[in-house]
Amino acid sequence: MKIAALTGDALEAALPAVADLRIRVFREWPYLYDGDVTYEARYLNAYRDNPRSILVGAFDGDTLVGASTGTPLADHSNEFAEAFSGSDLDVDKFFYCAESVLLPGYRGLGIGHQFFDLREAHARRCGFTACCFCAVIRPNDHPQNPQSYRPLDPFWRRRGYLPLEGVIAEFSWKDLEEPRESLKPLQVWGRFF
Repeated sequence: MKIAALTGDALEAALPAVADLRIRVFREWPYLYDGDVTYEARYLNAYRDNPRSILVGAFDGDTLVGASTGTPLADHSNEFAEAFSGSDLDVDKFFYCAESVLLPGYRGLGIGHQFFDLREAHARRCGFTACCFCAVIRPNDHPQNPQSYRPLDPFWRRRGYLPLEGVIAEFSWKDLEEPRESLKPLQVWGRFF
């Protein structure tokens, strides 16, 4: 396994595989995302075009099996920064750890920790004093909630992240079996350095 921050040509070359990973992994509970290649290409170009963003890749040989991204919160979608509007937290101090997607066979091997380590180190180098991410909020009795699902809350807490009280983002995507996009609530978690 090789875990590395990707820049330049390596980042550009990885974007189609990252889009595919996002679509595949986010189909799973709790996101249930009915992905779209056109949207993914447009979304991921923001990481390519922002010099303060980071894309971390996990490779098994030459195959990308996981990816993680991050960017200044103020540079990401307005929906996430707006979630902070009722708090006394300064959006400009936060680096947003966006997605971490990893194929099932590679989970539980410490790759998630490496994703966070590299993004947090990058955030510090860029002068940020906190990191945050969002996790979708789904009801426990949702019909597609698998009995085998284990929430990532304990992992995030061990990394020093806590839910930011009252900081709930809303973001639209199309769930599997939904006819159109709908707003989903997302809890923002944060860690201060």
